[in-house]
Amino acid sequence: MDIRTEIIAVGSELLLGQIVNTNAQFLSKELAEIGLNVYYHTVVGDNPARLESALKIAKERSNIIIFTGGLGPTKDDLTKETISKTLGKTLVFDIDALESIQSYFAQTKRTMSENNKKQALVIEGSTILKNDNGMAPGMALEVDQIIYMLLPGPPSEMRPMFQNYGKEYFQKRLGMQEKIVSRVLRYFGIGESQLETDIQDLIDGQTNPTIAPLATEGEVTLRLTAKHIDEKIAQELLDEVEKKINARVGEFFYGFNETTLMNELKAQLLNKKKTVAAAESLTGGMFSELITSLNGASRIFNGSIISYTNEVKIQSLQVKEDTLKTYGAVSEQCAKEMAEQVRKLLNSDIGISFTGAAGPEPHEGQPVGTVFIGIASEEQSNVYALNLAGSRKGIRTRTVKYGCHYLVKLLNEIE
Repeated sequence: MDIRTEIIAVGSELLLGQIVNTNAQFLSKELAEIGLNVYYHTVVGDNPARLESALKIAKERSNIIIFTGGLGPTKDDLTKETISKTLGKTLVFDIDALESIQSYFAQTKRTMSENNKKQALVIEGSTILKNDNGMAPGMALEVDQIIYMLLPGPPSEMRPMFQNYGKEYFQKRLGMQEKIVSRVLRYFGIGESQLETDIQDLIDGQTNPTIAPLATEGEVTLRLTAKHIDEKIAQELLDEVEKKINARVGEFFYGFNETTLMNELKAQLLNKKKTVAAAESLTGGMFSELITSLNGASRIFNGSIISYTNEVKIQSLQVKEDTLKTYGAVSEQCAKEMAEQVRKLLNSDIGISFTGAAGPEPHEGQPVGTVFIGIASEEQSNVYALNLAGSRKGIRTRTVKYGCHYLVKLLNEIE
């Protein structure tokens, strides 16, 4: 069977640009992992006639149609009403969903309106997808060899519903015997084009597992996906491809799946029983905000000094005035002193500093994107010079990531 999947997101707020259609992105990734390719993304407003039109087009080109949104209690939530009418089906109450809604209103001592009761309506003959995080259940049914799945719009409801129940529905309904296993490899310090060039023959020769490159903000990820009836063998297939890839670009590899450079830094600091302190100029506290967002940050992070002006660098960080007069704030010498001083002042094992010209104008005659990152330990001090391109926000974000990258490399060298 040639399976062609289409996702139809329902909601005028999507067309008005008030929210981003992250549901379609999420579903496309999840569906790819179980071997279902998405051919079309459609967005339609809260209008029955236009939804009917979108559904008519989808029926002509797709045999799996997934809807998100329009299952709520308000007057413009018309997805299931419109689809049931188009398919010649009636709406019936799902008793479990209705009891769950009634129980919620009883517990919160609120009066349940008819609108709320409407959320328990489902298309007759549907397989019900339980909503563990909200009121409106999802549903799936097949009519004339087309599978329809209706999911709620809020991501906090839709995502767990699809992962816990929607995926299983497709796997059972389509008789998918093979286990599909994915693994994400994360790289930093190498561009997407260079990484692809280095492993191009592996990408060209991919069959099972498949290799899918994806660039994110200053990083590159590779999603490896293997299929096999035996999950253990699928994992072994992934191991084999991962080994081949990292034999070529392993120096840039830093972690798996949903980890981040900051998470890896935290793990290394905990493992080596080290603390870090930061002196931030162009990053303005971004490094500190990210590290303190992690649970248990107090065990690895002693604090920071945001020294955005030269006066603060001199008064609070005790950077020498001569250093700033002779070399400027955007310099290797300033970055080195900032890192050394913050380490001492905040009694940390390691000090890191960020100084540079983030833009949009040059700073002290230094071009936009000129960045210096200082890292000081009791044994040594190093400064890393970067020339970054992009927006002010992008330069600052990548500067912090480079800082994490260099810290992780330093910690890897510590016995």
